[in-house]
Amino acid sequence: MRPTLALIAHDARKDDLVAFALRRRADLRRFALLATGTTGGRLADEVDLEVEAVRSGPVGGDVQIGARILDGHVVGVLFLRDPMTAHPHEPDIQALLKLCDIHGVPLATNQVTAELVLDGLVRRFGTAAEGPAH
Repeated sequence: MRPTLALIAHDARKDDLVAFALRRRADLRRFALLATGTTGGRLADEVDLEVEAVRSGPVGGDVQIGARILDGHVVGVLFLRDPMTAHPHEPDIQALLKLCDIHGVPLATNQVTAELVLDGLVRRFGTAAEGPAH
């Protein structure tokens, strides 16, 4: 079973996450991917990745991913945040970030740290994370 990597992006960062995923598609395919609703749909459609999409962040998707972290099923979170925009579900976002801290789950909140976190996860899981070639 491949380890699970969560992918989340605020609206202003979705294009950035799609571009990142296109560049790093081979590495992302080593993981079972979990994403919030719209982000997951875009990654599946535009990057041709197999993604389990939960609800959109504002309607509980961040909470659903947080539950997976609690269950020990997520090895990393790439969350491209938009810090310049108010988000009505900010308490859910903060809870997700807190869960990553409490449970030692690597968390990236911008493109630079996303590169570093993904590099580290690929090194950590090596061939165990390799999935079928697509």
